[in-house]
Amino acid sequence: MTQKGNKIFSSIVASAVIIVLAIIQLLVDQPLLLLERFITGGGWIQISALGAYSWFLAYRMSSPGEQAKWRVKSWTIFSIVFFSQLGLGMLVDSRFLMSGDLHLPVPMMILAGPVYRMQISFMPILFLSTVVLSGPAWCSQLCYFGALDAQAAKVRRKGIIKDKSALKKLRFTVLVLVIAAAVFLRILNVPVLYTTILAALFGIAGLLIITGLSVKSGRMIHCISYCPIGTLIAYLKFLNPFRFKIASSCTSCYRCIPECKYGALDKETISKLKPGINCTLCGDCISVCKPGSLHYKFPGLNPVGSKFLYLGITISLHAIFMAMARI
Repeated sequence: MTQKGNKIFSSIVASAVIIVLAIIQLLVDQPLLLLERFITGGGWIQISALGAYSWFLAYRMSSPGEQAKWRVKSWTIFSIVFFSQLGLGMLVDSRFLMSGDLHLPVPMMILAGPVYRMQISFMPILFLSTVVLSGPAWCSQLCYFGALDAQAAKVRRKGIIKDKSALKKLRFTVLVLVIAAAVFLRILNVPVLYTTILAALFGIAGLLIITGLSVKSGRMIHCISYCPIGTLIAYLKFLNPFRFKIASSCTSCYRCIPECKYGALDKETISKLKPGINCTLCGDCISVCKPGSLHYKFPGLNPVGSKFLYLGITISLHAIFMAMARI
């Protein structure tokens, strides 16, 4: 796409973000935009700032070779904003929190929380809506823990996972154990204080995996083998029509393998011309593919159109989520 085309694309993304946030600002009684909670009319300032931010991000990510770099940068910014807001909500003012109450910020709670409470809450609905709209983008652009795992995996770029079957077994074991634990804790009527402590310990274990195994292997071990939400997304993503394809023009140069921190590309998957189940459509591999054999696919669109539609949706969601008073 030409520079002019990139600017048009960026303007479309920014307009979408501004329109959605303006609707939220006008129709929701309890202010969801953070700045509106502190300054009357502050939501409009925030909308303008997020519109400019989404324009810049869309322009950078649509430029050749820039997608991978700016995806990780924006994801890191998202994580910093999230945890800063959490800290401010705990230490300064509860208005930084979505409902004024603190909810444990461990991704596993999106699954375990509703199972334990036996009721559907806001987060599972938001999570499923995101999967329907953008497939696995939750695991490559929207999860605050995932950003930490991505940074850890960058430390060592040539890590090797020797036993992938063990990691696959681990992911399903963790998923089953989390669901079973939530059910039993509910049946036994264990007080919320103790369940919160257990969830916090689960989160701490995840951080240890990030700082240990992810750094050592150069792969996002927390996201692909430990986080039950990552396991769910690996299969729920097929509710979304976007796919990632390896064309027959692939020369098996294997330059893409080190770029895939999710372990979705290896010699076996490349020989089959199909990325592994862990693929999150992050697109990091595209920039190093000399023949241009790696691309997005959406029904009725060519690879270029598919890529820009996917980027438009994920960048818009990223910017909209940035605007909200969360936790």
